[in-house]
Amino acid sequence: MPLALRALAALVAAAAGLAWGQAYPSKPVKIIVPFAAGGPADIYARVIGEKLQAAMGQPFVIEDRPGGGALIGTDAVAKSAPDGYTLLMMSNTHTVNESLLQNKPYTLLKDLVPVAPVNYSDLVMVIHPSVKAGTLQEFIALAKANPGKLNYASSGPGTPYHMAGELFKAMAGVDIVHVPYKGSAGARTDILGGQVQMMFDAITTMAPNVRAGKLKALGTSGKARSTVLPEVPTVSEAGVPGYDAVIWLGIMAPTGTPKAIVDRLNAEITKAANAPEVKKAWAEQGAVAMSMTPDEFGHFLREDIEKWARVVKVSGAKPDQ
Repeated sequence: MPLALRALAALVAAAAGLAWGQAYPSKPVKIIVPFAAGGPADIYARVIGEKLQAAMGQPFVIEDRPGGGALIGTDAVAKSAPDGYTLLMMSNTHTVNESLLQNKPYTLLKDLVPVAPVNYSDLVMVIHPSVKAGTLQEFIALAKANPGKLNYASSGPGTPYHMAGELFKAMAGVDIVHVPYKGSAGARTDILGGQVQMMFDAITTMAPNVRAGKLKALGTSGKARSTVLPEVPTVSEAGVPGYDAVIWLGIMAPTGTPKAIVDRLNAEITKAANAPEVKKAWAEQGAVAMSMTPDEFGHFLREDIEKWARVVKVSGAKPDQ
């Protein structure tokens, strides 16, 4: 094809993509959350969905499809039409699964494209009041004196709660049994009831139980103390130097989604997450808005995949444990 014709074809394609992006959305958009209702992904998907609906003039419907360590809902999005009308609310569960699960029906950065990050928040390590430990150091000593006798709950294999526990075990040198649940709600219910002894949970959802004295907080998982529970030391300063694990959320779309649509969604999601009233509410819950371009978010995802691949290897974490 002559150079002039190639240039004309490129201009036509660009114009078509721009028009498509400007016309989008013309019908309701579905955001699939591959986790149980009531957890951080579900809660924050609804916040973002409401903001997007107000800004873009069409309903953004949140659909929870938990199961399979986030595989069921994620695979549904990966196999959806790449037209911007089916989106995925994802988390670092997905970057962990790239190395933890060997037979997934999709490959994250092959079958899905990065749209935008949403936010991140610290986790908090809590124990049931019946556990004879008042500090992290005392809990570590108890675990070392009773290898394989204490357990910790998570919302399922590969979730941030699971990997936070595995990272803690590896760095603290303790043997604690992982008890996976089908969602964070079940894990939360059982630690409150004393069926399990320990759990890493999102500080956004667990802080009220700590304040009410229903559970004891031994440490928060970030690099600095949380503004939500400032009296609780970080795990790093309380006895496991260098420990750092958070939960973050983001939006992806099926590969092939037009760039104009991805760019518009990125702009609107970034605007929604950084709206003053949203940032204020999230700060009170311990969540911090994240802002990146689609390319920057893709780079972030690749780095996180590599980070958790190292943790999976060192900890020996298995998808069925």
